[in-house]
Amino acid sequence: VQLQASGGGLVQAGGSLRLSCTASGRTFSSFTLAWFRQAPGKEREFVAGFRWSDDFTRVADAAKGRFTISGDNAKNTVYLQMSSLDAEDTAVYYCATRQSYLISTVQANYRHWGQGTQVTVSS
Repeated sequence: VQLQASGGGLVQAGGSLRLSCTASGRTFSSFTLAWFRQAPGKEREFVAGFRWSDDFTRVADAAKGRFTISGDNAKNTVYLQMSSLDAEDTAVYYCATRQSYLISTVQANYRHWGQGTQVTVSS
């Protein structure tokens, strides 16, 4: 399984970005994919998750109302649409996937990880 994350960059506070994570290497119908982020000096934290089989999603409280996760099965790609960004959203964003129908918020439960993409929000 390979994951390719992209879409990070520098954005002003209040702006938007869309991250993409493209998966390859097998069929993902029984997998879930999640986005995590890690800010400097902080623990990696769950942001949002997506279940391929029925498009079920789960979003962390800190992201609710601002971030939306969605998927395109034909492209094996999951998107994280982020809006109303602020400085606290600055972090490296990682996508990860695991073979389970449960969207876990625990990073140790994910076996496969992408390389991370930097999101920097300037105030």
